[in-house]
Amino acid sequence: MPRSGAEARRRLQQAAMELYRERGFDKTTTAEIAARAGVNERTFFRHFPDKREVLFDGEADLRATLTQEVAEAPEGLRPFDVMLCAFRKAGRILEENRPFSEPRLEIIAATPTLRERDLAKGASLADALAEALRRRGVADRQARLAAQTGWATFHHAAQAWIDDPSQSLDAHLGQAFEDLRALSQ
Repeated sequence: MPRSGAEARRRLQQAAMELYRERGFDKTTTAEIAARAGVNERTFFRHFPDKREVLFDGEADLRATLTQEVAEAPEGLRPFDVMLCAFRKAGRILEENRPFSEPRLEIIAATPTLRERDLAKGASLADALAEALRRRGVADRQARLAAQTGWATFHHAAQAWIDDPSQSLDAHLGQAFEDLRALSQ
């Protein structure tokens, strides 16, 4: 079996997800993940700095996608509409990876240390989104508020999509942003 590259990384992620669901995150070791994936533990650490990062892999790509979408959104859109455009693009990525997205969210929700990590990562992404909005000319206070509220709305929509897969994530996003608009009127 290949010990490096995309195939080994994919097997490590799959093994980790299986073990986290079977035993729980806290009771799973990196050695067990590596063994299930058919590699040694050193190979695990070539791909991930720790067992938490298996669940947060792709954050840099998500950040790049979101900030690029903010930058490329049509001129004249209000900040929430810019956020919705960006999150719709990110939503397509989640939908393509639903077999990973769904259990990932469940595992994070069931593990306090992972919820804390998710909040920290979310705050960092919101900061990046706020900066992208500022580059579009949105005032600092509004940029921060739009980014933080937008990120919370995205999370709300993603959970609704997990709970009700009969609708697309895009439909849940649209509904969540409509609900947000209704709340602010």
